[in-house]
Amino acid sequence: MFHRDGPTFRELARQALTSVEQGYDLLAPKFEHTPFRTPDPVLKAALAHVGPEGSVGSALDVCCGTGAAMRVLRPLCRERVVGFDLSQGMLDEARRRLADAPGSAALDFVRGDALALPFDAAFELITSFGAFGHILEEDEPRLVEGITRALKPGGRFVFVTAQPPSALNPGYWVAKGFNAAMRVRNALWKPPFVMYYLTFLVPRARALLEAAGFDVEVREGDMPEPFGRLVTVIATKR
Repeated sequence: MFHRDGPTFRELARQALTSVEQGYDLLAPKFEHTPFRTPDPVLKAALAHVGPEGSVGSALDVCCGTGAAMRVLRPLCRERVVGFDLSQGMLDEARRRLADAPGSAALDFVRGDALALPFDAAFELITSFGAFGHILEEDEPRLVEGITRALKPGGRFVFVTAQPPSALNPGYWVAKGFNAAMRVRNALWKPPFVMYYLTFLVPRARALLEAAGFDVEVREGDMPEPFGRLVTVIATKR
């Protein structure tokens, strides 16, 4: 599950007993060697829908982590790519790792809360990968509101999610069990560590985005194995 250079069980336990921000500050130097990092084949398959190199002016990657998606985005952009994350440690790691990233667009790194994006009509493209589990369901409308505000008219929000799994799928119950354990942990221990599965799945994401004024397209069957259950969502701001 983890690379030999990844975090130890003790380090993960320490992370889980802190806040999301502090936890990822701790994890940042080893994040690339964990299964939490979105795999490159998934990023490339999703962003293949964006267009050819240089077809985007500016892009924002929300919850950019160590910059994996920014590396793929940079050649697609003419002006700038902004990585936005709550963890300064992750941003510092992203800056270091992207020093040799292909492309000529400027790279900016901004620390902040994804539920309070400080941008107004600034981007043609917004992406987010592997971060929706850190957003509580009741806060998802705020996330969508901020993304709507940050996009220019006609701009796109591109991300990867999945259809709701069948209750007959063992993985469904594993995820439900993890979520239950996390709720107990957060009820008993402060600060909370928000990390849940089965979040922002297609029906919920579509409903929120359409209500916010997006045309939503779901691309299925474009992911390489073993990621075939994932889908790419392309939401275009009307």
